[in-house]
Amino acid sequence: MGFLIGTGIVVRIVLLILIGFSVLSWTIIMFKFFQIYKANSDSERFMDFFWKSKRFDAIASQVDRFTGSPLTVLFNEGYGELGKFVEGSGKADTSILSTDLGGIENVSRALRRATNSEITRLEKYTTFLATTGSTSPFIGLFGTVWGIMTAFEGIGKTGSASLSVVAPGIAEALIATAIGLVAAIPAVMAYNHFQHKIRVLIKDMDSFSTEFLNIVQRNVAGK
Repeated sequence: MGFLIGTGIVVRIVLLILIGFSVLSWTIIMFKFFQIYKANSDSERFMDFFWKSKRFDAIASQVDRFTGSPLTVLFNEGYGELGKFVEGSGKADTSILSTDLGGIENVSRALRRATNSEITRLEKYTTFLATTGSTSPFIGLFGTVWGIMTAFEGIGKTGSASLSVVAPGIAEALIATAIGLVAAIPAVMAYNHFQHKIRVLIKDMDSFSTEFLNIVQRNVAGK
């Protein structure tokens, strides 16, 4: 923080804003890294368990082992919707869950709602990284321009272009440019990385929803 000493008030404010952006960005980066890593890891483990298990009730009793996976949310929503129709029918025979009664369609809607909810959860805070990546260079550029203006102002006041006159303003300009890039580059790289990982998870959720509905149609609705 020593570089703030000796800078003008405007450039100092610019630098503090950029430092704030950078600190928040790194906080989000660390949080999202562990969140998405756990989502991927737990999803792989859950899918292995899902295909090895033969009964939905057995899977439902073990989903707490995979709390980081968005697929468990989809499973709980879909399984819960099936349970509502079985209870509402007043019959033990689950074949009552037909498309005529909206059973499959209701399950499909529940899966879509859960998918949208999980996408929102996974994408939460990533927009701040995009904002930091797109705005930080321009905020830094403002500090750069102000620093150069300070240098020219010094030349105008002293009538000299010596290094001692222009150095403070040029130093402010270069520092603002550097801090702007320091804030922006990691944010952009992290945003692109997380978006790629989230797209993979979205594909996994879509595939799981399709497989879940296929299982329901074959084994529950008798199709």
